[in-house]
Amino acid sequence: MQSRNIGRLGAWGLCVLMSLPVCAVAADQPKESGAVLRSPERHLANIRQLTFGRQNAEAYFSFSGTKLIFQSTNNWLEHSYAATLKPADAGLGCYQMYVMDLDSKNIRSVSTGMGATTCGYFFPGDRRVLYSSTHAAGPNCPPKPKRDGAYRWALDDYDIYSVRLDGQEMQRMTTSPGYDAEATVSPDGKTIVWTSVKDGDLDLYTMHLDGTNVRRLTDDLGYDGGAFFSPDSKRIVYRAAHPTDPEEIAKYKELLAQRLIEPGQLEIFVVNADGTGKKQVTANGASNFSPYFHPDGTRIIFSSNVETKGEGGRPSFHLYLVKDDGTESERLTTEGQFNSFPMFSPDGKRLVWVSDRNTKAPGEFNVFLADWVP
Repeated sequence: MQSRNIGRLGAWGLCVLMSLPVCAVAADQPKESGAVLRSPERHLANIRQLTFGRQNAEAYFSFSGTKLIFQSTNNWLEHSYAATLKPADAGLGCYQMYVMDLDSKNIRSVSTGMGATTCGYFFPGDRRVLYSSTHAAGPNCPPKPKRDGAYRWALDDYDIYSVRLDGQEMQRMTTSPGYDAEATVSPDGKTIVWTSVKDGDLDLYTMHLDGTNVRRLTDDLGYDGGAFFSPDSKRIVYRAAHPTDPEEIAKYKELLAQRLIEPGQLEIFVVNADGTGKKQVTANGASNFSPYFHPDGTRIIFSSNVETKGEGGRPSFHLYLVKDDGTESERLTTEGQFNSFPMFSPDGKRLVWVSDRNTKAPGEFNVFLADWVP
C-alpha cells in the first residue's frame, strides 16, 4: 500500500506518502460531513471531504462500493463519524485501520490498536478485510528511521491479517520474517497481490484468498510494490525502482540489509497476472506511485511530482491519467500540494483519493470523494 506504507507517511512502507514531510498535527474537531468544495478540476464533481484533521490515508472502496477502509492517526471514539475527539487527545503515534460506511458516515476500528497498520483492503462480500500490521512484533509504534538528509522508510516487520468488520476472527496470512504489506484483492475476488521481502528483495507475489498457492511475480533487483489488478483481473499495475548503476545497486543492498529503502525515483509498470509481459508505462524520472486502472482497463490514474521534480522546496504531487502505453498523459488535480491514493468505485462513477487541500496544519491530509466526470 506505503502504504501502499507512504512512506506510508508514517508506516506506509510505500503504501506511504512519498517525500511528504510528516509533522505533528493539532486535533481538529470532526466537522459536518458532505461539505461540497468548489474546484476547477473538470473530471471531479461534487467533491466531498470525508475526514478532518491529522493523517488519513489509503482509502479503498468495498466490493459493493458502499464502504471505505482507510488508515488514520485519528483516535476515533465510539466508532462514529459524529464522535468528538478529546481536547487533550494528541492522536495516535502511528496508523490504525478503520472502516467507514458511506451512507451513515459511521466509522469503526478493525485493527488491534497495537503496533502500526497499513494497506487495508476488502474481501469479496464486504464482511472481511485485510491489512498489514506490526502488532505481532510488539505493541508500540515502530521507531522512525533516521533520514540522514534523504527520504527513507523502514521495512518494519509487517504481516498480513484477515479480520471480520467487527474486529473478530483474526487470521494471520503471512508468517515470513520482515516486510509483507501492500496487499490488494483482484476484482474477480480470487487473488491477492502483495509486496514481500521473503526471498531477500522487495518483489510482488500473489496468493489465493486463503493464503495458499503463493507465487512470485517479479525478480528484478529493486523495489516492486503498490500493486492493483485491472478491472478484468488479468493484469497488474504497480510502481517500481530498479537501480542499474553499480553505486546505486550497492547503496540499495546496503539499505535493504538495514531494513530500509530510499524511494526517490519510481516508475509505473504493468504486468500480466501470471508475471509475464512486463511493460514500463512512465519514464519521466519522477516519483510516480499509487497507480490504479481506469474502469476502461486501458488507462491508469496515478500520483506524481513530475512537474516539480528537481525544483527546490516542497514537491507537489498531483493525480494524472495516462494510457497504458505511456501516451496521452492528462493532469487531473490542481488543488493542494499532495494528491494521491486514487481508486475508482466498482461502478466507475466515483473517485476516492487523499489530499492536503483545505488543511489547517502541516502534515495533515484527508480522504476526499468525488463524482467522476468522463
